[in-house]
Order: sequence, then C-alpha cells, then structure tokens
Amino acid sequence: MTIEELAKKVSLGRRSFERRFKQATNNSVLEYIQRVKIEAAKRSLETSLKNINEVMYDVGYTDTKAFRDLFKKITGLTPIEYRNKYNKHRAV
Repeated sequence: MTIEELAKKVSLGRRSFERRFKQATNNSVLEYIQRVKIEAAKRSLETSLKNINEVMYDVGYTDTKAFRDLFKKITGLTPIEYRNKYNKHRAV
C-alpha cells in the first residue's frame, strides 16, 4: 500500500496526511512503517528458529544490508546479536 492510497482512504491529500501523521506519531509514515516491520522481525527472532533471511523476507525486506543497518539503528543490535540475546528457543 502506498502513502497516496493511505491518504486517499482518510480523504486527505498526501502532504496533509504526512503532516498530520508526523504530528500524531512523531514519525514520518516511512519511519513508522519501518519501525512496525522491525518490531515484527524482533518478535520472529525471539520466538522462531527461522534464519535471518527468512525473517527479513517475511517482514518485507529483500536487501540484507539495508535490513541489517535499519535493525541495528532501531534496536542497537544486529539481528544475530538480538537473536542470541532474546531467543527463547536458544540452548541454555
């Protein structure tokens, strides 16, 4: 879904939608979508045994470097570091 489609669903122009969204959430639409995707990736890394590429594809990324960089920017850890720290299925 594009930003234009989202704006149309709430009967606003794109610029008005983006401005109001930023006011309400303190994030741009793109930043918000990225954060939601990273949260989904974090949950998957915590609860599944999927490899990093599977998690990345599941949340909508195809560029490994971009995913890894964004994940580290938001969480402070690489996906592997995050999995090693928080995965519930990890051998103790």
